[in-house]
Amino acid sequence: MRRTTRFRQLLDADEILVLPGVHDALSARLAEAAGFSAITCGGYAATASLLGAPDTAQLSMTEMAELYARLAEATSLPILADADTGYGNAVNVARTVKAFERAGVAALFMEDQVAPKRCGHMDGKRVIPVTEMVAKLKAALDSREDQDLIIMARTDARATEGLEAAIERAQIYREAGADLIFVEAPLTIDEMSRICSEIPAPCMANNVEGGKTPLLSAEALQEIGYAVVAFPVAATYVIAHALQRFYGLLKSTGETTAMQKEMATFSSFHDIVGLPQLREFERGAEAFARDLIERLAEEDAVRRPE
Repeated sequence: MRRTTRFRQLLDADEILVLPGVHDALSARLAEAAGFSAITCGGYAATASLLGAPDTAQLSMTEMAELYARLAEATSLPILADADTGYGNAVNVARTVKAFERAGVAALFMEDQVAPKRCGHMDGKRVIPVTEMVAKLKAALDSREDQDLIIMARTDARATEGLEAAIERAQIYREAGADLIFVEAPLTIDEMSRICSEIPAPCMANNVEGGKTPLLSAEALQEIGYAVVAFPVAATYVIAHALQRFYGLLKSTGETTAMQKEMATFSSFHDIVGLPQLREFERGAEAFARDLIERLAEEDAVRRPE
């Protein structure tokens, strides 16, 4: 089954879809090993991982597409991709959708911020006119080759125009054909409830630790009415904190003994990155080559008896 079709099935299920955030191929493999059904990788985590920089639209469309291709190669899970502002106007959006689709994503979201955008939980955001965003959505929907590819519309208007305007924008984006809606950074649980009750579409919640929106469990978000919840930066924060501690201890002690109980082992790490499967594939190829050469030699001997 195609990843796009699997993502649609997960979206249509009764249980809320939980999307852990990943930022590279290794974290994607670990998320799959943990048993998740799908993953997401946003610009915040990707920019931190690839550039060591904040989420201020510094990565290009092609850089993000290349990252998603690596993730799709490393895991079989459906991937929700961050298409930023679409990287330009409707023409650019069409190219973005095609590039992300070729990379292997199952879904993508595009936001209505003015470029260069900011992280949705940062101050100073601005939004484009509704008509411009609708044109971008039309381009995205028309450009997908696989009709199961999910196109999610995100609005950041809560911060600039208020909740009423954000909900109105979301309703229009749904009418334009968006499969999934993402109203970024509501401030209260009541606002979150209104989003789910007043927008006639499945909605995604965004759990950003330290952000503007109340952090709720997946179960609580499902009760409110959300169909999807993303945890886009939690894993990146965990890794950043762990590495700060590790490098601090290594610098101060000159050894790693104190941290070894918190590390993967030499052998367990090989399991994580798939070395046993790679070796099995390698042995299979070598066995095929040996068998083929032996068979051809035997056939040649039959044709040319002494």
